[in-house]
Amino acid sequence: MANDVTFDAEAVSAEVAIGISKIQEASDLQELKSLRSQYAGSDSAMTQASKAIGSLPKDQKKEAGKVMGGLRADFGRALSLKEHELSEAAEAQALAEETVDMTLPVNRRPLGARHPLAKLLEDVEDFFVSMGWQIAQGPEVEAEWYDFDALNFGPDHPARQMQDTFYVKGNQAKDAAGFVGSNMVMRTHTSPVQARSLLQRGVPLYVACPGRVFRTDELDATHTPVFHQCEAIAVDKHLTMADLKGVLDKLAVAMFGEGAKTRLRPSYFPFTEPSAEMDLWFPDKKGGPGWIEWGGCGMVNPNVLRSAGIDPDLYSGFAFGVGMERTLLLRHDINDMHDLVEGDVRFSEQFVMGE
Repeated sequence: MANDVTFDAEAVSAEVAIGISKIQEASDLQELKSLRSQYAGSDSAMTQASKAIGSLPKDQKKEAGKVMGGLRADFGRALSLKEHELSEAAEAQALAEETVDMTLPVNRRPLGARHPLAKLLEDVEDFFVSMGWQIAQGPEVEAEWYDFDALNFGPDHPARQMQDTFYVKGNQAKDAAGFVGSNMVMRTHTSPVQARSLLQRGVPLYVACPGRVFRTDELDATHTPVFHQCEAIAVDKHLTMADLKGVLDKLAVAMFGEGAKTRLRPSYFPFTEPSAEMDLWFPDKKGGPGWIEWGGCGMVNPNVLRSAGIDPDLYSGFAFGVGMERTLLLRHDINDMHDLVEGDVRFSEQFVMGE
């Protein structure tokens, strides 16, 4: 202790009295901890006074020690009592907050969460219904004629090969519409529903065909052998590519919000002529706004109309298709297709919580 430090019993007693008063008014354990450091820590008046005892004359040290011992005892007792009081209060509050009413009914069979893909399919259907279109469904085990021939796929088209299409054992079966003499396949797209609708409903025709399709793809981060599409077809007098572009832009806004739009790039599909790849301008695209491929489209090929008994000189039409899984991945920035098919309820719960 430095020689200029003096032992002032009255000053220390007054300081300790203030500390005890603040202890009694403390509202939580954190405040109490701060007071302990302030009045009993290494820089406190009590600690400095204790150090100063060493510089006192020998006959004064004993009395000064008694004074400091009493002050420390008083301070420690007040601190201990308040700490016990606040600890009990904190424990009581925690117990009250965590109390479980055992008389309340318990859901012993927790329900799962609705899959976001099912919700997306409903959103797409609602979009088309709002425009006055109809929703059409068809069989998943389909006659090859509907899946390929009626859609202008040639007999040697690569899409018919086994590496692309699931053929059903027991060919030459009778399909759901009574069509006999066609191989049966797991439908590779929902376009067969368009062909069925043309035959069954006639024209003018405005239908959307959402559903599950099957291809021999390996399951990886962006592909699965079973997935969902929504294809749509409109056949009427005087329809043009401008009508197609208008519907696509409205669908983009409905799925991705204001600012979304589409553009068309020349391409080829057997069932449309002219054909186009459809790109989407996605404002919230990962990495910043930009274009990303979304689907295919075009004007209905006259051969498709003829196969349904419709005169292509009187009627024209447009058709397009988008992948539902791809739409969902883009909307919610999902990177792995496995998340959609593994059946983990925690994945679905992220979406239903926001509904």
